[in-house]
Amino acid sequence: MKQQHVFITRRIPDVATPILRAAGATFTVGQSDEEKGLTTHEILDGVKSADVVLSLLTEPITRDVLAANPRLLGIANYAVGFNNVDTAAATELGIPVSNTPGILTDTTADLSWALILGAARRIVEAHEYMVAGRYKLWGPNLFLGGDVSPGGNGKRKVLGIVGYGRIGAAVARRAMGFDMDVLAYDPHNPDAIARDAADPAMHVRAAGLDELLRESDFVSLHPLLTAETRHMIGDRELNLMKRTAYLINVSRGPVVDEAALVRALNANVIAGAALDVFENEPLMVPGLAECHNAILVPHIASGSQDTRDRMATMAAENAVAHLKGTRAPNVVNPEVYDTAAYAARRSAASA
Repeated sequence: MKQQHVFITRRIPDVATPILRAAGATFTVGQSDEEKGLTTHEILDGVKSADVVLSLLTEPITRDVLAANPRLLGIANYAVGFNNVDTAAATELGIPVSNTPGILTDTTADLSWALILGAARRIVEAHEYMVAGRYKLWGPNLFLGGDVSPGGNGKRKVLGIVGYGRIGAAVARRAMGFDMDVLAYDPHNPDAIARDAADPAMHVRAAGLDELLRESDFVSLHPLLTAETRHMIGDRELNLMKRTAYLINVSRGPVVDEAALVRALNANVIAGAALDVFENEPLMVPGLAECHNAILVPHIASGSQDTRDRMATMAAENAVAHLKGTRAPNVVNPEVYDTAAYAARRSAASA
């Protein structure tokens, strides 16, 4: 039997490679330049010689890619999301697809709070002012921002959380350290909201989206990207928010209509925004980069060393399961294992 091979689309943390080697597999990396993606041609070339593909969200694993190799045994996606993989086509072709869930909850919640605090206290603006040598004399009007805690007026602030899954709930837990009240909106996850609302220490209650937008001092977005949530925050929703409120998005870029957000920021409809994700990443809509009241970071919500290492380990373990023909620990299309297409693919691979 030939030695099995894993095609890793782009460089990931090195902790993955000993796991692949221990399984007797070889591997290649499509390209290691952190600032360049793969072309479709490069992806297809890599897939054709691979038993398993370990992909990133930046690579579209389309039907054509999946069909390019009849001996392909699985896709191990290095991400919680798997929108980049045509899972319906994979299932039809008998190819298991896996992801790396449940790892980045705390890390992402931490970044949400870094953005909340950074936006409210104008940290980026103040840093740029300082390093530009413009700080000459302290004054009482220098970079006035907003309180997150009750602060100077002693009034509890309201954090609105849209999408109350694992990450949204983790953001809410952190709000308790700032003596905040939390409004939660998630029509698909009412039990999680009810659970935390029943805990008097959490200060959480359910709210409709419009109510949440009107009453919140900070709105933190954590929904899944669906047809329903695409552009769920646009002109109308932004105009419902307080002029002193801040919008935070670490979920998916298309949840926010970026052009509408630029209009709102320029007109001071809201006080500010902080974004980790963008509609057409890595591009931004015209004018967003020039908004002085926006913090913009390059999709780093899961960007701690420990979290990225754990994601790499999990992706490699999923890849090994695909190679061996065992159920992957984090398969997203488990029904594939009962299909004739999967059986045929395993048979062809062992021939």
